[in-house]
Amino acid sequence: MKLTRLGVYSRGMTDPSKPGPFDVLIAGAGLVGLTLAIALRQSLGASFRVAVADPALDRVADPRTSAIIAAGRHLLEALGVWARVARDAQPIADTIITDSRLDDAMRPVFLNFDGEVEPGEPLAHMIENAPLLAALLEQARADGVVLLATGVASFDAQPEAVDARLSDGTGITTRLLVAADGARSPLRERAGIATHGWSYLQSAIVTNVAHERDHHGRAEEHFLPAGPFAILPLTGKRSSIVWTENTDEATRIVALPDDEFHDELERRFGLHLGEIETIGPRRAYPLEYFMARSFVAQRIALAGDSAHVIHPIAGQGLNMGLKDVAALAESIVDAVRLGLDPGGPVVLDRYQRWRRFDALAMGVATDGLNRLFSNRSDVLRVVRDVGLGVVERLPTLKRVFAREAAGLSGDVPKLLRGEGL
Repeated sequence: MKLTRLGVYSRGMTDPSKPGPFDVLIAGAGLVGLTLAIALRQSLGASFRVAVADPALDRVADPRTSAIIAAGRHLLEALGVWARVARDAQPIADTIITDSRLDDAMRPVFLNFDGEVEPGEPLAHMIENAPLLAALLEQARADGVVLLATGVASFDAQPEAVDARLSDGTGITTRLLVAADGARSPLRERAGIATHGWSYLQSAIVTNVAHERDHHGRAEEHFLPAGPFAILPLTGKRSSIVWTENTDEATRIVALPDDEFHDELERRFGLHLGEIETIGPRRAYPLEYFMARSFVAQRIALAGDSAHVIHPIAGQGLNMGLKDVAALAESIVDAVRLGLDPGGPVVLDRYQRWRRFDALAMGVATDGLNRLFSNRSDVLRVVRDVGLGVVERLPTLKRVFAREAAGLSGDVPKLLRGEGL
């Protein structure tokens, strides 16, 4: 294989010598995989060989958006990535939460969160995935990460190393294989790591809209019987919509003609921002919960969606992946600087202890919130509205919730505090 001008090993190009061996091979060039590669390369230098393998390496046309909490922004700042995308990121100034039925004439606000977790520090920013992914690719190339435009087809984990086979037939040896290859992770299955979880029988309709009036950075979460309807501010007079319905209804709505889809959207969005217009593709993503029974196996680590998938009700999905990155990177860097093996049990055990319980706790919390709010029970509606009202009247409790949501509570890895490794 020879390197293209973009720094990517192209499929179909051959060379008698195989690339590697590598210290870490990451399967998956999504937001999590690339961030981990950059963190390792910047911390351990050119002698530490890191590769990312993904057949969809340069496809950055991801129409989705993500909420980046304060801890995640600290990480991206520490890696020099945030400066590349700051102009594309919209800080969330405040968040309001309502609980109503679709046909209710009024949507009273039960809870309002200030957008700052600390003075001058937004709790979260909204950003479109495409520019963030492009910035990560640019940073990875600048840092000398080896980018392979092919997938990891198979592997054999031995006590001393992992022998991996790429989809183009190339063999690679690595001391640690990281599966960041998504919720349907083939590598997780090949490693024999089981998962437990369930489908919510719900889907999230995702699209972007333009509107006449300025949102002033306000995020809105309207809890409706079918599920939450979130209006999340983007730069300019635009917002991202994450709209939960049962799967059959979501499929019907997405397939509607444009004018009928607009009518359904406007019923939920309202007219407080003036006329609205759908400006992006509309897609429905099935929602589920699952957790890997182990985040590690022999010389294998799971990160991001390959390890856990939760309900988007709290906007924590990507941020859980960034927490994985920070914990795994710190575990590897500390071990390597002590002369230890980056794929050895010391690293893997530390990563597992650091991340699995926290991920499980977040999964349980989001599952409970979805079950509490996505129903038509009048009794539960009274209970949750009383609970929201109590939280609204206790500023100290709101601050605790805000710090937890921002990823700044508990045993926080260095990168999430904005510190270098």
